[in-house]
Amino acid sequence: MFARTALRLALWLHLALGQSLPKKGLQPFIPDSEGDLLFLLDSSGSVSNYEFSRVKEFIQGLLRPFTFGPSDVQTSIIHISTVPTIEFPFDRYLSTGAVQQAIRDTQQLMGDTNTGKALSIAKEKFFTDEAGARAEVPKVLVWVTDGFSTDDVSPPMQLLKDMGVTVFIVSTGRGNYLELSAAASRPPEKHLYFVDVDDLPIITKELRDAIIDVIRAKRLRAVEITSSSFRLTWPRLLSSDTGYYVLEYAPTDDPRRKLVKQVSGDHTSLFLSDLSPDTTYEVMLVPESNERYIPPQTTRATTLEEEISPTRVLISESKPHSFRVSWAPTPDSVGSYQVLYGPLPSNSAKLLEVDGAHNSTVVENLAPNTTYLVTVAAIYKSGKEKALSAKACTQEENSKVRHLRFEDMGPNTLKASWDSADGPVLGYRVRCRRQTGPSSLLSVSPQIHSVLLTDLASGTANKVCVKPMYRNQPGKGLCRMVHMQHATAAQGYKHRRRA
Repeated sequence: MFARTALRLALWLHLALGQSLPKKGLQPFIPDSEGDLLFLLDSSGSVSNYEFSRVKEFIQGLLRPFTFGPSDVQTSIIHISTVPTIEFPFDRYLSTGAVQQAIRDTQQLMGDTNTGKALSIAKEKFFTDEAGARAEVPKVLVWVTDGFSTDDVSPPMQLLKDMGVTVFIVSTGRGNYLELSAAASRPPEKHLYFVDVDDLPIITKELRDAIIDVIRAKRLRAVEITSSSFRLTWPRLLSSDTGYYVLEYAPTDDPRRKLVKQVSGDHTSLFLSDLSPDTTYEVMLVPESNERYIPPQTTRATTLEEEISPTRVLISESKPHSFRVSWAPTPDSVGSYQVLYGPLPSNSAKLLEVDGAHNSTVVENLAPNTTYLVTVAAIYKSGKEKALSAKACTQEENSKVRHLRFEDMGPNTLKASWDSADGPVLGYRVRCRRQTGPSSLLSVSPQIHSVLLTDLASGTANKVCVKPMYRNQPGKGLCRMVHMQHATAAQGYKHRRRA
């Protein structure tokens, strides 16, 4: 997280000082990497053409240094759409140039955002010869999303992780942190990225390095390390017909605590839990083959220090009389949480008790347009306590823009008008996400209820949102999709409200 913040600050300083960013040059190739790398690409209608092209450029930059081939890295793309589609199988393009050209040629499909269906296809194709996948190599899934899905992603994503797939998620929209962190591999701090689509290059190196950590070693290794668990992965050495594995692990400083597990020969990963924090473990994997001798593999892994909760307090789903408070992480060592909240400025406060297994609660019966101080305290089973505070604001009553409409003002130009929102509005923000060309953000005074939108190319679909601004926080915005007719069509326009 700190590295991403530092990179974003460096980029801002470059732009603020009028300096150009370093030019792209030859990048070193990455040796000794072997894995199947699948990209889950949002190709639905919720993504503009401009955003789709920026994501393609991001994938190209991410893959550029890798060596591709049957004994190196292979990659594939699955489109998220109404009917998820494989753009190309893993074994079709086995050179850097061919992979780069294939990504450039990838076209957006539009349609619905059926991510769950796409994940089910990934599960079916990830381990099959039909898609060019290899059984004995590490598997990595990179899901690039704007934060929206029309179906459930949790069951198929969990099945993929249970099969040993390492899942990275890049959210370019306003996705739900708790849902996405649950979908990503553990710990989410190393597998989940939130970044604007125009800032994707900032995370390229960090994400690439994380992928390399997964696919570089062709041996027994520990990944997804937390304070109480890690996952072991290894190349396929046996099958269910040719033998089984014996796994032994123990703390380095206390070998007497050794544990032994027997694992089926068709497995290539195992999740170990209930480990001690800040402890180094010696691990040995012994292949028991009924055909030939296979030497044992060993590795060493150190669990993280005990998780301290909460390290993040998030406020969401704000309404005039309620909001949701969420926190993370939720280690097993916490018995319960106490949520203390009260209006500012005031000395009064109320208390909610929450079970230690939960990570959110809804605070209700609040006053509208009010700032609250919220404190979440973790009560550990050992008796220790840790607290973290955040400010939350309830919304204005009926703080919503109404009746957003458009008027044709000539070639490539529309006038957007709306009815005023209720309450003490300080102004309005109008955002236009163009299908082609850059997005724009306009701020107008509370007396103005219309703006001119220019440079809207014919034949494009553009998303326009108007949001009222109040003293404490923005009100609820109203968005519509505006379709510009082709130049040869009759003058006018069509628009529809986004689902």
